[in-house]
Amino acid sequence: MSYDKVDVPADGSRIEVDEGDEFVVPDDPIIPIIFGDGIGVDVGPAAQRVLEAAAEATGREIHWMRVYAGESAREKYDENLPEDTLAAMREFKVSIKGPLTTPVGAGFRSLNVALRKELDLYTNVRPTYHLEGVPSPVKAPEQMDMVTFRENTEDVYAGIEWEAGTDGAEEVREFVEDEMGYDSTIHDGPVGIGIKPITEFGTKRLVRNAIDYALEHGRDSVTLVHKGNIMKFTEGAFRDWGYEVAEEEYGDAVITEDTLWNERDGEPPEDAVVVNDRIADNMLQQILTRTDQYNVLAMPNLNGDYLSDACGAQIGGLGIAPGANLGDGRMLAEPVHGSAPKYAGQDKVNPSALILSGRIMLEQMGWPKAADLVRDAVEATISAKEVTYDIHRQIEGGEKLATSEFAAAVADRIHEMAE
Repeated sequence: MSYDKVDVPADGSRIEVDEGDEFVVPDDPIIPIIFGDGIGVDVGPAAQRVLEAAAEATGREIHWMRVYAGESAREKYDENLPEDTLAAMREFKVSIKGPLTTPVGAGFRSLNVALRKELDLYTNVRPTYHLEGVPSPVKAPEQMDMVTFRENTEDVYAGIEWEAGTDGAEEVREFVEDEMGYDSTIHDGPVGIGIKPITEFGTKRLVRNAIDYALEHGRDSVTLVHKGNIMKFTEGAFRDWGYEVAEEEYGDAVITEDTLWNERDGEPPEDAVVVNDRIADNMLQQILTRTDQYNVLAMPNLNGDYLSDACGAQIGGLGIAPGANLGDGRMLAEPVHGSAPKYAGQDKVNPSALILSGRIMLEQMGWPKAADLVRDAVEATISAKEVTYDIHRQIEGGEKLATSEFAAAVADRIHEMAE
């Protein structure tokens, strides 16, 4: 395929997808990368260096294909999300990106959301685990070992809304009040209105991914997190459809919490995954008070955003928290944090979140040894108190490194560990 303003690496091979939507990865894959806005210019090259080292240490080579979105795309294409970028991600299957800026209250819609929708990356996966040496606001951060599965394409992030004062907002108000009979629901005066779609199709494929992950990785439970006590026909439906997947598709491999207690007195079958559910606000409390009792969470889009950030706070903040977006035969790794434009180009910020997002990418590619080297080297570097400014200011006796210096230290440790 030809591209307008980007170059395909002269060397390297494409990642393919088999009939089961599994990646077939060569030893020399071409991987598109978006550095991103703000601090993306710093953390993007840092992550490249570390991931290259992990590939080299396991006898492989990554060929990077630089593509653009956000500010860099506006400079090159005069648009936020050019077709070159989408086409590259479709063709080469596995990609990684840094943070992209989303304006609040005005301007263009989230480019992160746009990428997920355009590529149908319907599952956002965020593994949250503590790295030794990272300061945490909780007493036992090592208890945090959760993987959140967040539906990526529906809920309020579908972006179906009407601005206050527009004809559309008034037409929806009239429909809700006059046709649907909710005549006392909306206050008089200007009103902004949004619609929250949650579908059976979107829910079930998300919950399926969460249960499959739990079974494949020896996790004990999958918790459906929802606000179904209030939003009965959207989030309540998410809960019900999630249980339908568990009960109808997995046989003895999955058991619901009700069955566990009503029929087995709380004793789960060996190697079975227990599916339960919790109300979202209660779950925010329980991830603090009963951290070690949960390990895989499945939830609608907004709940997933809140809960995964709250989990990230317990292991030291979003500067450490990785993530990835998965679809059928396609993935895009990305960190949880934003673009922090005031630090852009200062070679200062912590690149760990993007590096560890790359670790998820390597796992999805079927390179587990390379993935483990990345995690272990990041942890070893931080444990040695060789850290960027955000961690350095919270510890005593550390060595403060620039973004690029931290990446170099991690890469060096990868090669040492591989010898």
